[in-house]
Amino acid sequence: MEPGHNPRMNPNDLTGKARIRNTALDLYAAHGEDGTSMRAIAKAAGVTVGLLVHHFGTKDGIRDAVDDLVVDYFAQAIAQVPAEGTPQKIATARDAAVSEMLDAHPEVVNYMRRALLEPGGTRGTLLEKLTDLTHREVAALRDAGVASTRRDESSQVIETTIRQVGQLFLQPMVDAMWKSLGGPDLPDTDKPVLAVGIRQGDRHES
Repeated sequence: MEPGHNPRMNPNDLTGKARIRNTALDLYAAHGEDGTSMRAIAKAAGVTVGLLVHHFGTKDGIRDAVDDLVVDYFAQAIAQVPAEGTPQKIATARDAAVSEMLDAHPEVVNYMRRALLEPGGTRGTLLEKLTDLTHREVAALRDAGVASTRRDESSQVIETTIRQVGQLFLQPMVDAMWKSLGGPDLPDTDKPVLAVGIRQGDRHES
């Protein structure tokens, strides 16, 4: 897989259905699912509401497709990193790949924040799919002998997720605190960036 591959641009998926899904991700990221009508998605995608219903049935069907796309971003970012080297090296490289992907795709970041944190968000669906992906990846590393098997697998799954998306959710809080404390008067280079970690003894042992 080429570095920087974009799941939205899969040459085998440049269809009307994919265009609707991609448009829905952008609109949900900007306005939230509740603030986006099926008519708005169809208009932005340049299709009829009837075609949208034909492909997805309901808004639940659209959301499921968007969730799958978001998970695919994570899966493809992780797949770029060879499972070679020490557990720490692999974990660091995977975390960096996910971070790079999120930096390149703010729509994914904004959608995840809305879906997982806002009241009435779709945390059940998206969180379950992300958890399943991380569980599969951790299990594969354990089976390959490049992740610790001395620790509980469930803990490894949770800690991997915290490392990879913790900053995604908490950075807005840090930004608000920075503003309240007068941080905007200082150079941007002095602005604190949240570094989310886990227990020091457990760091990068997944």
